[in-house]
Amino acid sequence: MPSSPGPWTEAGPAHEASPQAARVARVGSGFAQGSGPIGGPAVAVPCLRVTTETLFVEHGCKHADELRVAALRLDFAYGGSRVRASDPCRRIFDPARMAEGPIPRDPAAEGQARRVLESFGAIEIDSLEDAAVTPGAEVDYVVRLDGSAHALCAFSAYALPQLRRLGWQIEIDADYPWQVVDAAAPLYAEVSPDDRRPDWFGLELGIEIDGHRVSLLPAVLELLDETQSLDALVRSPRRCIAVKVDERRWLPVPPERLRRLLKVLVEMYRDGQKLSLPASRAVALAHLGAALHDEQRPVRWSGARELRDQAYALAMGPRVQTALPSGLRASLRPYQEDGLHWLQHLRAHAAGGVLADDMGLGKTLQTIAHILAEKEAGRMDRPTMVVTLTSLVGNWAREIARFAPQLKVLPLRGPQRRMRFCEIAQHDVVITTYPLLSRDREALTAHEYHLLVLDEAHTIKNALGQAHEGARAITARHRLALSGTPIENNLGELWAIFDFLNPGLLGDAESFRANFRHPIENGGDAARAEVLRDQVKPFVLRRTKDTVARDLPPKTEIVRAVEIGGAQRELYEAIRVSAHAEVRQQIRMRGIGAATIPILDALLKLRQVCCDPRLVGSDAAHGVTESAKYELLLDLVQQQVGQGRRILLFSQFARMLGLISEGLLGRGIGHVTLTGSTPDRQKPIDAFEAGRADVFLISLKAGGTGLNLTSADTVIHYDPWWNPAAQAQATDRAYRIGQTKPVFVYNLIAAGSVEERMLALQQHKRRLADAILGDGPGAASRLTERDIDDLLAPLDA
Repeated sequence: MPSSPGPWTEAGPAHEASPQAARVARVGSGFAQGSGPIGGPAVAVPCLRVTTETLFVEHGCKHADELRVAALRLDFAYGGSRVRASDPCRRIFDPARMAEGPIPRDPAAEGQARRVLESFGAIEIDSLEDAAVTPGAEVDYVVRLDGSAHALCAFSAYALPQLRRLGWQIEIDADYPWQVVDAAAPLYAEVSPDDRRPDWFGLELGIEIDGHRVSLLPAVLELLDETQSLDALVRSPRRCIAVKVDERRWLPVPPERLRRLLKVLVEMYRDGQKLSLPASRAVALAHLGAALHDEQRPVRWSGARELRDQAYALAMGPRVQTALPSGLRASLRPYQEDGLHWLQHLRAHAAGGVLADDMGLGKTLQTIAHILAEKEAGRMDRPTMVVTLTSLVGNWAREIARFAPQLKVLPLRGPQRRMRFCEIAQHDVVITTYPLLSRDREALTAHEYHLLVLDEAHTIKNALGQAHEGARAITARHRLALSGTPIENNLGELWAIFDFLNPGLLGDAESFRANFRHPIENGGDAARAEVLRDQVKPFVLRRTKDTVARDLPPKTEIVRAVEIGGAQRELYEAIRVSAHAEVRQQIRMRGIGAATIPILDALLKLRQVCCDPRLVGSDAAHGVTESAKYELLLDLVQQQVGQGRRILLFSQFARMLGLISEGLLGRGIGHVTLTGSTPDRQKPIDAFEAGRADVFLISLKAGGTGLNLTSADTVIHYDPWWNPAAQAQATDRAYRIGQTKPVFVYNLIAAGSVEERMLALQQHKRRLADAILGDGPGAASRLTERDIDDLLAPLDA
């Protein structure tokens, strides 16, 4: 059987695809202009009848296939008379103009008409070899020989309307099976609650024809089953994809539009011939609306309007700028204000989210502003619970006291916490830890909360772990996760966080593994990654330092606390107990003014344990290889260098710098070092400034003055220096005139230790900075016994 002649392909009318076809169509437009044959008053108007016919295709002498094809009969009207295109007569009679005699036909105009029709893919029946129609059938052309409903509907949807615009008269048989619905027929989408599952909703999708609704979901779902790849729809040469409406009518949909529609529908759950979703997936309705949008064919929504409004609101993001809380004692940067608006936006629409800003961009401050806004608005009639790492409880308490002192805070830690469970309802903010979340589950779940905040939320990345289970057990109106690294190792961690925030959003663990983890992690499936990104996008706010650089302050101070444990913790406690006893004995015997040396010696040993037990010279420290701060530092440096940061790292202990140097070498991180024993001071400086090393290890005294290192944008103080002025002077090696980038300053401390207690006491007793390490003699004499007891108190439980 010969292939279809003419320029028609499944891409649709050829005059849309090539200049030559466009020229043919323009020539044919003369019929709409009323032009006629030269010298004759009559106009040849093409008349096309569209019907179906059986085509017999012979295969040898004994076998023939029967094909049902779209058949066309072409006539030309001259005034009141019609003549078949295939009629060989040259003249015709018009009954209304008999006195004028026979009218000559216009072969040029009729030839143009034939070329226009053939440009739309019509195949002249006489050109087909080994094929014939039923004897007596009035067929001049057929449209397709392969029976493709998509191509035949494309002819009905695009070719026939254009022929009408060219002045052709079109007649379609009533039972023609490839008709298309009127372009003005609207689509409808009805959203309704699920009777069996109150937290689910159902979706019906269809088209309204003559006041009646016809569901399109059966046909669309059938297409979904047949489609191997959604991207293949876009690459398809078809002009449209035909969606079946009934036995003779179809809805033509452009491939790209159908791909967008199916991309949404494929993520929905099928309930027979109906679609359903959990309410947490309502944002899919907004994606569906975008896929259905067509200016020429409107979509009418009905049913649960509030659910659709919420879907569009979440998909579009914050549209209302909420007022900043009046009691906040901080000026928010523009991106931080945006973060507050986003948090308030999620709260307004009862959705949980992940504030995933880079470390140092103020996730804690934005959260405190959000909590205070809820308090001032009168919505927080229950406490807010903050769950964090044990090492960060003190930091949260300090930050709230600093930025929102009007909030009543209850830190729950240590053995005394059980005595304060009865006070939970009387406080605005309750701070607890992940281990205690499980240990104190009965007491904590006895209360309901307004907001539940998970700080360092990747802690619940194991969906089967106690931390995740404990977080899920807390009843709260709203939920928020803070994490700069919501995905550390695999996508299962992201699922665990969203299972806490918005249960059902990403399906159950098994379906998520099959639909996302396996194809993305093992197969590198970019399409599935895009789908996952679209699903979580409304619920994740991620800003990096680079994206908000213009909004950053010149210098950002960050305290990173780390919890010490194991043998390191035992060593700290042993030294603390012994030193505390000796100091108190010296005070009783000689008075506090004469106990300066024992006090400073005790504090020095405890600070060395916090840095690394290898700094301590006692026999008890031998064999203690654990150092929580050391491991934190190496991870922090590796992360920052990986982000292109250039680092100045200070410690007052030259030996500590040697240990850090060994660790950096073990991780392949290039660096230079400057201490009091460095023979050529300028050599490491030049190497760093020339970019030959990204990390500069500097002892506090050697680097406190005389350096200008503006190529650095990150400063890390490994151990806090008791004289804040000296530490600030070291920071200014990077933060000084000539610096064009924001500088981030990290202060590393051991949580609950003498280091953290020193920071807390400094906030209330500025004289302590001079008392502890003031340069003048007798500085320690300005300490009180209570100050000493605070500094030498046990580590928090």
